[in-house]
Amino acid sequence: MQHAVLPPTPTGRGLTVERLSRFEDGADLAALVWRAGPGWRMVSSAVLGGGLGERLWVLNAQVHHGYRRVDPAEHLKELAAAAGLAGDGVGLMTAADVEAHTRADDGGVEAVVTAGIEVRGWAAAPAVPAPAAVPPTGPRAFAPGTINVVAAVPVPLSDAALVNAVATAVEAKVQALVEAGLDCSGTPTDAICVASRLPRPGEEPHSFAGPRSLWGARLARAVHGAVLDAVT
Repeated sequence: MQHAVLPPTPTGRGLTVERLSRFEDGADLAALVWRAGPGWRMVSSAVLGGGLGERLWVLNAQVHHGYRRVDPAEHLKELAAAAGLAGDGVGLMTAADVEAHTRADDGGVEAVVTAGIEVRGWAAAPAVPAPAAVPPTGPRAFAPGTINVVAAVPVPLSDAALVNAVATAVEAKVQALVEAGLDCSGTPTDAICVASRLPRPGEEPHSFAGPRSLWGARLARAVHGAVLDAVT
């Protein structure tokens, strides 16, 4: 009888975050930084460095609840420069307390989550007219309710698998919210970043990251655990 052999589980923590602090808008604010360095491809919905490509760092910056700037990408660039972050990276924002971040790992996949759920709801909510006086990039774009998910998969994933990984992580987030007894699928400003290792010479990227694939399942469990801890 032949036995299935699973790929080895990478050891060591790749997603190591450090805390930064600053005084802004009359308040002490914090940020989390992952100085990933070279060797990572990331897919993200972030306002800075979103899309898909090689990225060197991830910055998750806390902003004041009454955030008024209408140039969040420029603001994040300023914060990144102040933190000594060079090159291409991913910048996220939240009014949630980033010092209360949670993390979980499963089989080498790691997830770090910051969560504020004051402003939450279901994705397929009934249509309502948008207030004409508030532009889409205005102050309400960063309300206190924001769930930011940053996850790292220690193997290479194809472009399609990275997109698949985003879907898997979001499904796991929603599962955690429902299990926590929250009447929502998320908040209007949730953001995500999933990183995967660049392939080594001769190494083929994994083609799938759905919840029943090896690495997708690990990703789902890590995100689920971190989100559940963050909202309970």
